[in-house]
Amino acid sequence: MGIYINRGNSGFVKYTNSEYVDKTRMIAYINSTLGGANMLTCVTRPRRFGKSMAANMLCAYYDKSCDSSSLFEKFEIAKDPSFKEHLNKYRVIYIDITDFTTRLGHPENLVVNMQNKVIADVMKAYPEFTFADDSDLMDILLEVATLTDERFIMIIDEWDAMCRELSDRPEIMSDYVSLLRRLFKGSNTSKVFAGIYMTGILPIKKYGTQSALNDFREYSMTTPGPMGGFLGFNDDDVKMLSEEYHMDFSELKRWYDGYEMDTFDWRINAPDIKKTAIYNPNSVMTAIRARRCDNYWAQSEAFDSLQRYIDNDFNGVKETLEKLIKGEPVRINVLRFGNDMNDVSDNEELFTLLIHLGYLTYDLNFKHVTLPNQEIREEFVEALRGSKSHKELSELVRTSDKLLEALWMRDEEAVATGVEYIHNHKVAPNFYNNEQALRSVVRTAFLGAIDHYIEIQELPSGKGYADLVFIPRRNSNHPILVIELKWNDTAETAISQIKNRDYPEIITPLAGEILLVGISYNSGTKKHTCLIDSMTKE
Repeated sequence: MGIYINRGNSGFVKYTNSEYVDKTRMIAYINSTLGGANMLTCVTRPRRFGKSMAANMLCAYYDKSCDSSSLFEKFEIAKDPSFKEHLNKYRVIYIDITDFTTRLGHPENLVVNMQNKVIADVMKAYPEFTFADDSDLMDILLEVATLTDERFIMIIDEWDAMCRELSDRPEIMSDYVSLLRRLFKGSNTSKVFAGIYMTGILPIKKYGTQSALNDFREYSMTTPGPMGGFLGFNDDDVKMLSEEYHMDFSELKRWYDGYEMDTFDWRINAPDIKKTAIYNPNSVMTAIRARRCDNYWAQSEAFDSLQRYIDNDFNGVKETLEKLIKGEPVRINVLRFGNDMNDVSDNEELFTLLIHLGYLTYDLNFKHVTLPNQEIREEFVEALRGSKSHKELSELVRTSDKLLEALWMRDEEAVATGVEYIHNHKVAPNFYNNEQALRSVVRTAFLGAIDHYIEIQELPSGKGYADLVFIPRRNSNHPILVIELKWNDTAETAISQIKNRDYPEIITPLAGEILLVGISYNSGTKKHTCLIDSMTKE
């Protein structure tokens, strides 16, 4: 078994030996591209979205140094007509760029050393051939392809690691881009390769007016194309896992869903395009193993914290952040982004970067971004709490923390005053006098609750909907909060409505103290009032 060639299928076997969710449908699509004009594929997703798993899966399927028939016959790909045609029929070269960026003893020779190591492994695989001393990797692969009449599959995992980690070393970047162009942009590329699959976090960087590798078909978080459903979990995947491990599907969805993508059958010329829910698979699996939903994002992120990005003070950043944490969509022009996380110059580039890093979800039809789920909303709130560049938003979060304490203390006047302060200072005038504004205000007012509660909007009961319900996190001693909002009506009416509609009955599995909170707003006097009642569920 080789290091970069003839790796076999062991890399994929380790995934199938644990809680594996079948994503082999991707193989059928890659099969359809082999040897054609679309044979160069680059798929980018955030960390922990299954990119390396998919790369290892492709290696196991195509690599002719092993027999993967029994490994794949139980998966969906076995039903596809192309399954046998390409199964274990190619020499596969597999390179994980992070294997090289993590050992930087002599970074100036990084690209040369990487190429030499791959060359040495290829030469071991073909000891019967002799190569000229001045041969580079492309020379050797071309000679092998010519002499054996067989083409290679090349898989590059974390292709952009060098771009992310060594952007301050232009000489290394120049060498790296030159190597990629030598392999994938010359007249001999189609003679050497049947297919190329690259995966990473960022789309291919633009050098000058166009991409240095513009022959690649790119499938990213903003343009997922036919790859939309192949990486990440969908509703069916998560339902299956929730049933198998006795988890609450609705909780998993609230925490980790939100990366909605268009999916379609790429075999049909005019396919039915559907919106498909995509979940962060690492967070789902971590929750499954821990048997609890929580914020696992920060534990898996290898980047600097979100705070580093949102502390940029570009024009419009504060306004965009304020809308996002209130749950409002924000229109973003993603075409301005140069695919470089270290060279961001304006508001739209910044938030496009956050899409690719998984902090935001992008609606391709409406061209807007939103926070995808509970897990990411927690990350934003925590980042804003410590922000030095956006002091107003930081103060908003701290005000929210105090407001929550006032609610726990049943200080009705303090709660009403705090909500009124946020209503007067944090809501745009054209969004002031309507019921949706009050909901936005109260959600904003209780941003700090995210550390202690799971927020549920419009929780159904037997006789209506509770406007806002906050369920305490596991092992919390805080009371359940049921909040009813009234516009041009009284807080007393709100409390009566909670009791008359039996809202607390929907929280049947839970026990403990429940605070019933009525918040009202009078558009004539511009005043807010609050009433707090309580009950105990045994």
